[in-house]
Amino acid sequence: MKKVKITVMKAARYDDLIEKYENPIPHPCDINPGQVFFFDGKQKPEGLCESAFETLAPFALSLLRGEGNFFDGWMKDANSAMLSCNDGFRPVTFYLELVD
Repeated sequence: MKKVKITVMKAARYDDLIEKYENPIPHPCDINPGQVFFFDGKQKPEGLCESAFETLAPFALSLLRGEGNFFDGWMKDANSAMLSCNDGFRPVTFYLELVD
């Protein structure tokens, strides 16, 4: 059965924006480069934050359905995608790839 491998590539942090605009939150993000998650099309991988999953899920589901090649050749591998979560203070970049 095919799955989507989700690899954390980079994690940024913009302290100047956090200080100026964000209300303090106790536990913002536990994702670190090198972490790997697998998505089988059924449920959010354990440990992957809900917000990131909401961004990644439509692309992961498309890959599982064989509908890669996003944006007419954006990625060298049509069965992959490079995406970031929508946290403007701590964006995390993920590499999604279809695997067996």
